[in-house]
Amino acid sequence: MNSESSVTATHPHEDALRFSVLGAVSLSHLLNDMMQSLIVAIYPLLKGDFRLSFLQIGLITLTFQLTASLLQPVVGWVTDRKPMPYSLPIGMCSTLCGLLLMAFAPSYAILLVAVAMIGIGSSVFHPESSRVARLASGGRFGLAQSVFQIGGNIGSALGPLLAGWVVLRYGRGSVGWATLLALLAILILLQVGRWYHAHLRERVHRKRAADGPVYPRALVWRTLGVLLLLIFSKYFYLASISSYYEFYLIHRFGLSAENATLHLFVFLAAVAAGTLIGGPIGDRIGRKTVIWVSILGVAPFTLLLPHVGLAWTTLLSVVIGVGIASAFPAIIVYAQDMLPHRIGVVSGLFYGLSFGMGGIGAAVLGAVADHAGIVFVYQICAFLPLLGVLAIFLPDIRPPSRRSGSTGAAQPVSPA
Repeated sequence: MNSESSVTATHPHEDALRFSVLGAVSLSHLLNDMMQSLIVAIYPLLKGDFRLSFLQIGLITLTFQLTASLLQPVVGWVTDRKPMPYSLPIGMCSTLCGLLLMAFAPSYAILLVAVAMIGIGSSVFHPESSRVARLASGGRFGLAQSVFQIGGNIGSALGPLLAGWVVLRYGRGSVGWATLLALLAILILLQVGRWYHAHLRERVHRKRAADGPVYPRALVWRTLGVLLLLIFSKYFYLASISSYYEFYLIHRFGLSAENATLHLFVFLAAVAAGTLIGGPIGDRIGRKTVIWVSILGVAPFTLLLPHVGLAWTTLLSVVIGVGIASAFPAIIVYAQDMLPHRIGVVSGLFYGLSFGMGGIGAAVLGAVADHAGIVFVYQICAFLPLLGVLAIFLPDIRPPSRRSGSTGAAQPVSPA
């Protein structure tokens, strides 16, 4: 074991696990991502209303994702220094306004403005709510991130159903009804903000207790670099599914738009299941193992997907969704453990990059689809999970044992 890898991580004392707080942020995450997923789910409707090309469809995703991704690390950096517990409901107000504008946008340019406002709401929501989840985790960080993220994944899965049952039937103006979901989320986040405000003194104490990096600087930067590359692999591939899966099914198998949304729901539900699994397993067996298996392990299935019929496509999409989604809770907690005194920045950076990679991927893949066809997109994206082999360069950070769980002490790092 080298000197770099023999460092032991120490964390300040954590409270008991607070399921009520985790449930609140998870439910608000469900509502937030359900509203956001409407953007993707009504792409066929928007394409017809504004006569858009695939590239313009990709630019809608890019506008949303970049607005969210560029601001999230900034929000995290600010709130690491000056806590803002009521920023969560304020950010949700931006989402509410964006939904109203999207419902009645008279032009493509105004539609992009509406999507950007929803992105701003997301940029405020994710870093701070992720911090609240960690604060309420009782030291079970992987479990807390999975509970928090499962809400977002379920919301993303429900969004296409809402679009299929309401928006695609009654027109774009029916998106305005989604503002009721935003109002409910604002009420929930006001309660979360009150709990967070009551724990500000304890939060400041924990920040001061983390008086420096618990791992050597070189190890931290190497690990974060590998994790960022894995985020690229994961979300560039997911962009091919979330943005263009409906078009792929319509083109390849002749499905209607409504039936295609049901298949998208199946995939997104599988993503939700994978998210719930990844965090607790990472707490038990180590996050490196989860990351390694979940990304590289789905490569055979992604390579097979473009060459099978509809039934096998649906089945493989479930396997891929469960597998590839289980990595994200482990990646987030892994990164937070590297820099426990910069939770906001780390959460904002990784959530922001996940949005940014999805947006860039959607735009690039939209241009490819315009020139080479939607089927070709899935043929080339099938190779992206092979980048999961980079997980071999991650140090083996073992989760805390039950005996050390009360203090939050992590096990020594094994050589990569």
